[in-house]
Amino acid sequence: MSRAFLIVMDSVGIGGAPDAGEFFNDSTPDTGANTVLHIAEACARGESEDRRSGPLRVPNLAALGLGPALTLACGQTAPGLDVVPTGCWAAATEVSRGKDTPSGHWELAGLPVPWDWTYLPDTQPAFPPDITARICELAGTDGVLGDCHSNGVKVIEEFGAEHLRTGKPICYTSADSVVQIAAHEEAFGLERLIRLCEDLAPMVHERRIGRVIARPFVGTEGAFERTTNRRDFAIAPPEPVLTNWVQDAGQRVIAIGKIGDIFSMSGIDEVHKGSDAVLMEHLAAQIETAPDGALVFANFVEFDSLYGHRRDVSGYARALEWFDGEIGKLLPTLRDTDLLLITADHGNDPTWTGSDHTRERVPVLIAGAGQGEIGPVGFVDVGASVAAHLGIPAQGPGRSFL
Repeated sequence: MSRAFLIVMDSVGIGGAPDAGEFFNDSTPDTGANTVLHIAEACARGESEDRRSGPLRVPNLAALGLGPALTLACGQTAPGLDVVPTGCWAAATEVSRGKDTPSGHWELAGLPVPWDWTYLPDTQPAFPPDITARICELAGTDGVLGDCHSNGVKVIEEFGAEHLRTGKPICYTSADSVVQIAAHEEAFGLERLIRLCEDLAPMVHERRIGRVIARPFVGTEGAFERTTNRRDFAIAPPEPVLTNWVQDAGQRVIAIGKIGDIFSMSGIDEVHKGSDAVLMEHLAAQIETAPDGALVFANFVEFDSLYGHRRDVSGYARALEWFDGEIGKLLPTLRDTDLLLITADHGNDPTWTGSDHTRERVPVLIAGAGQGEIGPVGFVDVGASVAAHLGIPAQGPGRSFL
């Protein structure tokens, strides 16, 4: 029986989204944003030389079709990616009205988001008073810190010392539909932070705010560092998705990274977490041991969390080159009947203005399904195609391209 490995390179977009002009970073529309193209161009110009040097080197992703997929998406050619591919490729377009993690993953799993998300205003305070009051009640504090739009690194740098003095949780949001709460793992307590976010989630979900995220950190003033113990409490998909289809067919679903959190554990049998380096070890282990009929669904988040939001072009390029090298080691270990599909959930162009995701098409790169161009597809077609490979019916609007 066949197995499927669905791998999401979080935020590795390839430009060309037809509705990019309707999405913004600050007041600038995302028209023209292109994560992979602009990284490759910066590398070719010698502008991404921090702990790496020269052109972007991703020979394994290029061989699977990353360059042609980018050209299909946006009509341009990325330096260093113009090679003849040996895999098959497509460019996928999203229809959900969000450029966030749940929207992208739900739609890749066969379900476009059936509502408009609620976003918190870019004001200070950003949170409605009743949500803030509930956070204080759950935390046992007389206030919160932050209450603003920010990225996680900046807000911890700004309020971390005060958090240690007062014990108040650091609360912030972004252009995504999200409530994020940061706290020190030792001074505040990791389990306390996770319980706070879990207990807050039902109230937030009722507002159609997609996620409550626990953002633990450690360290002292001037040297704070986020840990890998992040937890996402997301709204459960309102209809069955790929993970449910596979599980309901009696086949195993193994989640690597934050997949279990994104789908609120719906249709998930087994979860493995850690840094991206640890997740790659888990992926290698699953290629070796996952049972017949299994879906292994992985998300590698550090492209997005460490480099995209921080607009770190060199760091993003290093991450792509590391990922490419690791995937190159795994491809020869696949079975003849395995399907390995690499895609993304949105963009996060590190050359772009602002610090939020960018609205882009995403690559679909496949090993185990022959060679050649598939063409333009929808995000929903990814889930339908994985289901077809596993021999189970797709229940959503997608159509298999295999």
